[in-house]
Amino acid sequence: MIQKNKSPAPLIVKDLKVYYPVRRGLFGKLQHVKALDGVSFEIAKGETFGVVGESGCGKSTLALAIAKLVKLTSGQIILDGEDISHYSASQMQPVRKKIQMIFQDPYASLNPRMTVRDIVAEPLIIHNVCKSSKEVDEKVIELLRQVGLDDYHANRYAHQFSGGQRQRIGIARSLALDPILVIADEPVSALDVSIQSQVLNLLSELKKHMHLTYLFIAHDLSVVEHISDRVGVMYLGEFVEVSDRDDLYNRPLHPYTQALLSAIPSIDPEEKKERIILEGNIPSPINAPSGCKFHPRCRHCMPICKELSPKKSVITDKHYVYCHLYTEKDKKE
Repeated sequence: MIQKNKSPAPLIVKDLKVYYPVRRGLFGKLQHVKALDGVSFEIAKGETFGVVGESGCGKSTLALAIAKLVKLTSGQIILDGEDISHYSASQMQPVRKKIQMIFQDPYASLNPRMTVRDIVAEPLIIHNVCKSSKEVDEKVIELLRQVGLDDYHANRYAHQFSGGQRQRIGIARSLALDPILVIADEPVSALDVSIQSQVLNLLSELKKHMHLTYLFIAHDLSVVEHISDRVGVMYLGEFVEVSDRDDLYNRPLHPYTQALLSAIPSIDPEEKKERIILEGNIPSPINAPSGCKFHPRCRHCMPICKELSPKKSVITDKHYVYCHLYTEKDKKE
């Protein structure tokens, strides 16, 4: 039996790895897609930790791994002080109340045969949260109101709502069990730009009033900047830089982070911004480059980058980077 700390961080992840076995051809050699390759971070209570990176970098696998929806290769996931890394499906059943997801596609994540009442009520019924059907109905109405929907919406079906309204239903469902951690996996990427800000503002308001903790995953740096307290930048299954939001956007250190931020359009026509173009494409996670995985696309590549993986360089208590530019700088100093 694991003893819990008095006030643990809602989530601590240590050296998390998820490898998917693949075989090319009938008699091909067994290889592994290294979707996550040694990810470590933690999220403080009431914090929104944003994860950003290009498609295929491992962001969604990270969400699924933390929710124990994919098999872990190694590493630790500590949720509310409890190590759930090796929990079976039956052991996870009571734990799932603590961790809920908001999915990317509001069109696919809601059952078209169920009314909104039944969709939002489902987790309440599965986990025996309410004592009666009346209590379930009252809780559903309360949740719908919290996400900006009306009482009569409970009797409608998902296809009768717009994309933004469907995502509000998904948010209501995710909050039904009062989770300690909400994983939002690209929650606004399938929505119109005009609706995205409404959903982001709703998530921010809910966080404030319900004291929520978010793991927020997105590929759009502007979205991440709007909602996050801290940000982790992923590349090929690893974090290359982690920092509090303002420091990251004002002083990006890793060449990959600098390139991503340089692509954000500026609303100030007078601002002169250097556009950093990354050469080539993201390498295959099956045959990742040796040394620093980013070195084939890095304009600051040094010989050591091709040979050794960079170690963590701590710039401040809240800002660290994995880059030989800073380990070499530390040596000189």
